[in-house]
Amino acid sequence: MIRKYLLPLLALCGVIFAIFTVVDGQKQLPPAQPVAQPAKAPFEEKVAGAGIVETASENIAISTPVSGLVTDVKVKIGSDVKQGEELFRLDDRDLQGELAVRTAALESAKQKLAKLEAMPRAEDLPPAEAKVVEARASLADVRNQLKLWESVDDKRAVSQDDVDRKRFAVEVDEARLVQATTELASLKAGAWGPDLAIARGDVASAEAQKRETEIEIDRRIIRAPVAGRILQVKIHPGEFATTGVLEQPLVLMGNVDRLMVRVDIDENDAWRIDPSAQAMAFVRGNRDLKTDLKFERVEPYVVPKKSLTGESTERVDTRVLQVLYSFNRDALPVYVGQQMDVFIAAKPVSGVAVANAGKE
Repeated sequence: MIRKYLLPLLALCGVIFAIFTVVDGQKQLPPAQPVAQPAKAPFEEKVAGAGIVETASENIAISTPVSGLVTDVKVKIGSDVKQGEELFRLDDRDLQGELAVRTAALESAKQKLAKLEAMPRAEDLPPAEAKVVEARASLADVRNQLKLWESVDDKRAVSQDDVDRKRFAVEVDEARLVQATTELASLKAGAWGPDLAIARGDVASAEAQKRETEIEIDRRIIRAPVAGRILQVKIHPGEFATTGVLEQPLVLMGNVDRLMVRVDIDENDAWRIDPSAQAMAFVRGNRDLKTDLKFERVEPYVVPKKSLTGESTERVDTRVLQVLYSFNRDALPVYVGQQMDVFIAAKPVSGVAVANAGKE
């Protein structure tokens, strides 16, 4: 019974299952619907490209001229800053101590210069003048004595040695008078010119050293290079900020008064770009959000493609021409760094080819 009825029945069931499986597998599955409908080109002939939203000043990656410990961060993400406004500050305690030393050295140099410029002191003149008067009186006295001794007719009354001593005393007092007179004149003339020049040089050197320290302190204060909005803050108090080009900028900012779109145009379509042609951008995820673009400039250097759309048919080994357009930031609810679909009106390829063929 089993061989006669059960086995043929099982075989028949297997055949029916196989036929059902083959038939079901041959059905074509309906294509999956996209999460959001892609943008439709508004121009019959167009050049399409992926665009990245950036600020009008281009995205500015803030770094630091010197490495150091961050002590204070003045800004937050989304805050608007003015040009020159402080963003964050590095530790400068060592420089503050050096500034105090150099400030004291400058003050000392200024005091020395002021002392030289104030010469002579009023109280120094009377003693010097008194020395001149004293020297004159002493000279007059010894001259009178010499004259008296020389007027004696009887040479035996005085010795020649005494006369010579009186004569030498006159010469000594004459020299003392010259010395006192010269010292008085020098005192009245004030400080010596070269001494003043040296003192002024010391002041200038001290001022330069102080200014050098102040500049080094100011370099520890990182300021906004332009007026704009803070887009990212990747540094916090207590962290160590390194100088140089960083993969992750310490602070990212830019001018958002008007937004820019950097469009990557395939190098094969670069020749079709016309700066005067109309261009339109669509927000990804909602093709109803669109705006006209204003041409700004073409960066005349073709670069490797970096902005990828993620499509399976996209080539990543191509080079692109970057074209920049701008639009009013109130026109679309987009953010810096967001991708957009951009279409640029272009001439028909066939027409251009025929025109070029005619020229040949």
